[in-house]
Amino acid sequence: MPLVFATNNKHKLSEIRAILGDDIEILSLADINCHADIPETADTLEGNALQKAQYVVDHYGISCFADDTGLEVDALDGEPGIYSARYAGENHDSEANMTKLLNKLGQNNNRKAQFRTVIALLEIENGKIWQHLFEGIVKGEIIRERRGGEGFGYDPIFQPEGYSQTFAEMDSNAKNAISHRGRAVRKLVEYLMKK
Repeated sequence: MPLVFATNNKHKLSEIRAILGDDIEILSLADINCHADIPETADTLEGNALQKAQYVVDHYGISCFADDTGLEVDALDGEPGIYSARYAGENHDSEANMTKLLNKLGQNNNRKAQFRTVIALLEIENGKIWQHLFEGIVKGEIIRERRGGEGFGYDPIFQPEGYSQTFAEMDSNAKNAISHRGRAVRKLVEYLMKK
């Protein structure tokens, strides 16, 4: 049975499909002709992920999962968190987001940070909707200058714990093996495979 991944982000979609392989058919919002700008108005990652999945279930009647990811920086009291994608403004500009984050951190020596992904799965079975949440966390630090050309978002300034490379310096397989999204997706897959 195909599952909808409530995203229009091509990077996220290809990352998820790479992790899942051919085991489960993943449809994007475009595949089901959903071109709405689904609201994300909750004040938690869990709330936003559930809101997106619920929108698809309500409007299309298809089982769906959605994720929300935040970069949480210790010295900034967890910022940018739920505002990670639009930290520097509504146009989701990764370069501007990184610049704002680096400027706010300035010379602060506490560079500890973590990426956290929450996946909300809403399954429709026998007329009932079942809800499941899966979380993935990767700890690391914010480096002082951008490095690497792979990945997206904050990848050029995030160096995971125990590694000398940023996410943007890793190839996608290496990143998926340790990333927050990879960890959350593996929990989702483990659950789906048991069914």
